[in-house]
Amino acid sequence: TTPQLTDAQRERVERALDKVPFARLLGIQLESVVAGHAVLSLPIRDDHKQNHGVVHGGAIASLIDSAMAFAIIPLLAENERTTTVDLTIHYLRPLTEGVAKSSARVVRAGRRVIVVSAEGLDHKERLVATSVSTYLRLTPDAD
Repeated sequence: TTPQLTDAQRERVERALDKVPFARLLGIQLESVVAGHAVLSLPIRDDHKQNHGVVHGGAIASLIDSAMAFAIIPLLAENERTTTVDLTIHYLRPLTEGVAKSSARVVRAGRRVIVVSAEGLDHKERLVATSVSTYLRLTPDAD
């Protein structure tokens, strides 16, 4: 749901969701977005797991990074884009089944740099990962 977004922000979020084939490949789903906060989910499938039956860290990282990006989208001007500069994740508990979620919140949105934090949760709402990331604002003039 996106009740607190303007029509333009809502449209941008929906366009972004449609334009991320990797998220579709993984099965990442948008739960909610407001300016500066987003929740995305990932129904766990066997092909998300590594050889020991635990969800691959890359799948968790992709869910977290995607949630962070969607928290940022409503804060951007129409001509702006972002790119991830760094992503630090601390894996706290193995994830093996159910639906994983990531809740991301913008910590600070500066003129050039945006800092975001996120949590990864399992289907019992237990913390499986924490993360912080830095994004760089890109404008046509700055590319």
